Amino acid sequence: MRKALTKSAALGMASLLCALSLAGCGAAPAAKPADTAKPGEAAKPADGAKPADGAKPAEGAKIAGDFEIQYFVGGYGDAWWKEVIGEFQKKYPDLKIKQSAGSQINDQMKPRWIQGNPPDVVYIDGAGSNEAQMVKDDQLMDISDWVKTAKNVDGDKLTDQLIAPPQDYNGKNYTIPLVFGSWGTFYDEALFKKNGWAVPTDWDSFLATSEKIKASGMNPYIHTGKYPYYIVGGLVNSGFVSENGDNPQILKDQEAAKEKAFKNDAVAKTLQKLVVMRDKGYFDNASFGINHTDSQMLFLQRKDAMIPNGLWLENEMKKDVPADFKFGFIPSVMQKPGGKSIAIPYTSNIAIAKKAKNPEAAKAFVQFIFTKKTATRWAELTGAIMNVKADLEATTASGVVKTAMKYFNSSNTVVAPVFKLNADLEQAENDATIALLQKKITPDEWMDRMEKAAAKVRGSK
Repeated sequence: MRKALTKSAALGMASLLCALSLAGCGAAPAAKPADTAKPGEAAKPADGAKPADGAKPAEGAKIAGDFEIQYFVGGYGDAWWKEVIGEFQKKYPDLKIKQSAGSQINDQMKPRWIQGNPPDVVYIDGAGSNEAQMVKDDQLMDISDWVKTAKNVDGDKLTDQLIAPPQDYNGKNYTIPLVFGSWGTFYDEALFKKNGWAVPTDWDSFLATSEKIKASGMNPYIHTGKYPYYIVGGLVNSGFVSENGDNPQILKDQEAAKEKAFKNDAVAKTLQKLVVMRDKGYFDNASFGINHTDSQMLFLQRKDAMIPNGLWLENEMKKDVPADFKFGFIPSVMQKPGGKSIAIPYTSNIAIAKKAKNPEAAKAFVQFIFTKKTATRWAELTGAIMNVKADLEATTASGVVKTAMKYFNSSNTVVAPVFKLNADLEQAENDATIALLQKKITPDEWMDRMEKAAAKVRGSK
């Protein structure tokens, strides 16, 4: 599930869309790949391949020889991978491409990574993957210089096409987000239309609509108390950014456990909004003891009007969605009237191995896939959003994916950087948030708790 993605490596947001429907469960049952590498199986060195050089672009280089791609097959399936690799093969017929893929591929390939015999390109997603560890273990190519000037096969600067930029590791880049998802608030468009409820565009309209929903006898909002990071990612973090003058640096400061990152005016004002929702009785009381699936079922059964979640929601629950239910998506609701929407993303990234045997082919593949054409096909084949700015209106992508993409392409949306709290810090935030919603602590006590937790993290470094 997206939970796995969120809790490992890059939730560090993840998204807007597990889209959307997405990403959902990144670990859904997988189709059996046509060519799966066996543990310990070695790839032959590419003819004339030179040592990996992150600063060298693939343009002008001879693209030939053996080339291996590792990708996890889960909720997104493998149809897109097979299609795009097939097209890449047509462009470079002198390549002998090996696809190492499957639902267990990360564990199967681990011995080869440890032995220094990795594939050329790796899609980092699913069980058994840990991007941060791969960077720490020096397994990935430093692409910092190369990616600054690299162009895709359409001649466009690669980084200009991205919704979220290459992942930053202390000023260096080793990975590029391939899948882009976002946290946010979901609602039922059909239900809202039937009752004449206005879709919230800011905090004031959110409160006004919530009052009408509550007056109808329905709970305005439900969350999954067993996994508090849903409400943190889908509601709270966007509030931090909005109250920080639309500056997402506050999230990176929290990621770095900087002093006062969890105790400032932006945090205090956001927590006060949570208190308002709590005290007005907007939350379904069932929220506090249930998991994500139960909260999502109550939402689909129209016991609750809105829910914080990730863009994988639609795909994850597709077997239980009523025929007359229509997913709606809002990145954020805590902004002031006239304020920008805030998208809190999560991503799954792609990288080139530092010890790639065919680095030129690897770079050429990265340049080949980051185009509007392949992004469109990703949306159509996976029900999710690829990390490329593309117009999906004329495609067969789902309505919620199209809505999310409109937000991401809008100048009125701030797309926060991907970030990930230290595991202990994340747990402290989850616990403090639930305690606040249950009236066990005050906003000041929430901030004090988090400052202590951050200080402990700083002290352990």
